[in-house]
Amino acid sequence: LAASGDGGRGRVAFAEAVEAAALDILKTHKPDRPLDTNVEFYTALLLEALGFPPSAFTCVFAMGRVAGWLAHAREQLAGGRLVRPQSVYVGPEPRRAA
Repeated sequence: LAASGDGGRGRVAFAEAVEAAALDILKTHKPDRPLDTNVEFYTALLLEALGFPPSAFTCVFAMGRVAGWLAHAREQLAGGRLVRPQSVYVGPEPRRAA
């Protein structure tokens, strides 16, 4: 980003244009479902500016979510239900591990 000479402004403007186009397409194809850009969209620009190679982005994104994933898993184990309040689990009862 910094190598572009504009402090990354051109890259951010491009990302904003891509985001606007994607959101417009989503509104057209899924008008009854409000969808927004997730945080990783702009985090990728930041990681690139910090010198992370794109091949490392997924790992860095996952590292930031591990604590939440673990918390959800603990809640699910403790309560015996999926951690998706809008969903109702209709499968078999959980079995104990051998």
